[in-house]
Amino acid sequence: MDIKLIAIDLDGTLLDSKKHLSNANRQALIQCVQKGIWVVPCTGRTVHGIPAEVKDISGIRYAITTNGAVIEDMEENAVIDTRMLSREHALELLRMVDSYHVMYDPYIDRRGITEPRFYEHLSEYCLSPELQELVQRTRDVYPNIIEFVEKSNKSVEKINLFFPDMEERARLRAELEKRDDVLITSSLINNLEINAFGATKGEAILRLASHLGISEKQTMAIGDGENDFSMIQKAGIGVAMKNGSKELLAAADYITDTNDENGVASAINRLIFGAEG
Repeated sequence: MDIKLIAIDLDGTLLDSKKHLSNANRQALIQCVQKGIWVVPCTGRTVHGIPAEVKDISGIRYAITTNGAVIEDMEENAVIDTRMLSREHALELLRMVDSYHVMYDPYIDRRGITEPRFYEHLSEYCLSPELQELVQRTRDVYPNIIEFVEKSNKSVEKINLFFPDMEERARLRAELEKRDDVLITSSLINNLEINAFGATKGEAILRLASHLGISEKQTMAIGDGENDFSMIQKAGIGVAMKNGSKELLAAADYITDTNDENGVASAINRLIFGAEG
């Protein structure tokens, strides 16, 4: 296959359940880079949330972050493309979600913004120990999120929500989906993610491919979650992890092993390098 760009989700895909990069997956990424293929982390996280063990692989230069809201050149520390919520739009959404029992954090300038009532009570919002560690590492704490956004005068990449109550999640999702000015996805069973139009992983892959002079047919995407659906559909080859949702599995061109079974390495070795089994 003449694949020139592989976009890979992190959580539930490239990383195992403990949020680690296996040696098998690491070696597969290195082989792709050596073959001249662009390996692109494609994640709901900000660039600061991409593990060093991924970013430090020589040749991994570009990243698609916050579900496609930002495409950046990590080598040059330069933003190539954005699809973000305006400050005013984000404030309206934050005030709406504030009436629900939900932990919310907008992402601004590649960092999540939180406040003590959330940051000091992460377990209340059903975050796993691994996810708590990630949040503690990638959030900046301010007394009041909404006041911070009001004063920042900056656009918002994404608003992330965590729920302790799934019925509350369903109610807020229904309210958000009545709107025609935002995109709603999810990457975990108890979260929702709010993005601007155009901020999808799939559209971001095609924009980055165009920037690099690569055709749609020369792209491959690997993912597991609802927020990966667009890239599985739009990439030349869409690969779903066996641990992915039924809808994602049905949409994929190829299904690989789970994230705890080195599924990324399996897909790359079979589809790119023609390995048997």
